[in-house]
Amino acid sequence: MNQNLYAIFLQRFPSDGSAPFMELPDGSLVSFDQLRHETGRMAALLAAKGVTKGDRVAVQVEKSAQTVYLYLACLQVGAIHLPLNTAYTDSELEYFLGDAEPRVVVCRPASEAAVKGIAARTGVDHVFTLGGNGDGSLVDQAASCAPLSTVAECETDDIAAILYTSGTTGRSKGAMLSHGNLLSNTQALHESWGVRPDDVLLHALPLFHTHGLFVALNLMLYNGGRVLLLPKFDADEVIRLLPKATVMMGVPTFYTRLLAHGDFTGALTRHMRLFISGSAPLLADTHHQFRERTGHAILERYGMTETCMNTSNPLNGERRAGTVGLPLPGVEVRVCDKDGTSVPPGQIGVLEVRGPNVFKGYWRMPEKTAAEFRPDGFFITGDLATIGEDGYVTIVGRDKDMIITGGYNVYPKEIELALDGLEGVNESAVIGLPHPDFGEAVVAVISTGGGRPCEPSFYIGALRSQLAAYKVPKQIFFIEDLPRNTMGKVQKNVLRERYRNAFAS
Repeated sequence: MNQNLYAIFLQRFPSDGSAPFMELPDGSLVSFDQLRHETGRMAALLAAKGVTKGDRVAVQVEKSAQTVYLYLACLQVGAIHLPLNTAYTDSELEYFLGDAEPRVVVCRPASEAAVKGIAARTGVDHVFTLGGNGDGSLVDQAASCAPLSTVAECETDDIAAILYTSGTTGRSKGAMLSHGNLLSNTQALHESWGVRPDDVLLHALPLFHTHGLFVALNLMLYNGGRVLLLPKFDADEVIRLLPKATVMMGVPTFYTRLLAHGDFTGALTRHMRLFISGSAPLLADTHHQFRERTGHAILERYGMTETCMNTSNPLNGERRAGTVGLPLPGVEVRVCDKDGTSVPPGQIGVLEVRGPNVFKGYWRMPEKTAAEFRPDGFFITGDLATIGEDGYVTIVGRDKDMIITGGYNVYPKEIELALDGLEGVNESAVIGLPHPDFGEAVVAVISTGGGRPCEPSFYIGALRSQLAAYKVPKQIFFIEDLPRNTMGKVQKNVLRERYRNAFAS
């Protein structure tokens, strides 16, 4: 049996091809028949340009229906889909193209001249354009192609996509995800979240990231369901479309912005089946506020580029604020010390994961790949976590974010939780900065959200009553909003750079 992910999606599409798969912002519908047709035309164009199984196709474009067709067209011809964040600069793009050596790159029309120059320097054969409105040379040339009807034969371990990590701790690494990795994760989520044939997903996530592409989109392709496709998150648009949806996936910022919107009421969500959050930690306060307003407990889950999803709070059972729930079917998790020895329940260590969802390694980095796996096959995530006696996993931060001050280990999450409950704190981020006496000093950056904070002495005094002295910040800085990446994660590396001279003599 063909293990190509697209071949498996096709088997699960509804028998009535006129059934709608996507509703676009202007209200127009894309049926499953149209999805197959447009995907086939793009696949035929790729094939005509010499793209064959294993070739890379790099894509840096805005979200649209045509972006979906292009992703599926890559799968159809057996190519490796390489989605790139639209925020990447030309210099970053040059690194990715030089490293991945794609046969084709698809870019935004406005970037065409710059990308052609980069393509010439990195040996890319073909450059196409694709605009957010579905315009561009890719669509124009595909329009004259007869749809490709065949689907490339693929094995479970054949690579379907390469996603580059953020590169905040060094050179970006390309995580190779196989057809089997993506299928296993889709099946586990389909089962765990009780996805139904009549579910309608409100999709406001980007399509260059695991969350929007391999969780949200793949799940509905596998389900044969319906997607309300928004180009980006817009609170007004989400509120307008919510009455048509049954499921919404988002990052925590989506939910805080909805809570701040005057038209977001409990009545608006009564028909909804499920709200899901991921890609960044959901504050317990946001979870409680949302439940108070709507009666819905947001389901938080945990994943990463290299593994897609690993754990999830239960569909039926306690969705515990501040945790990421239990391992998904087929996935094993454990918390270990740096030597790989499991630590007792409740103790902080590095989370390790094993299962069919775990990637095949980093593109052209065999040494780095080997360093990230234990001999028994567990992948070392780099996330600090605890696992309770009942199996619930709590993420407490990144290993690289741990602060060692005066020889003591400090976990930022503990201090952030204490700060976030204090007056004048919208949200906080705790970082370690170079210090002449302690090596590193604990520093807190408080987001005021435009409000008025208290004096630093107030926060330091409050923390002294809750935490050991070495955990109390040596300095506190105030900022209106914390810097975040596209998926809503706080960019602590940006804060460390901004305040790096705080203790310089």
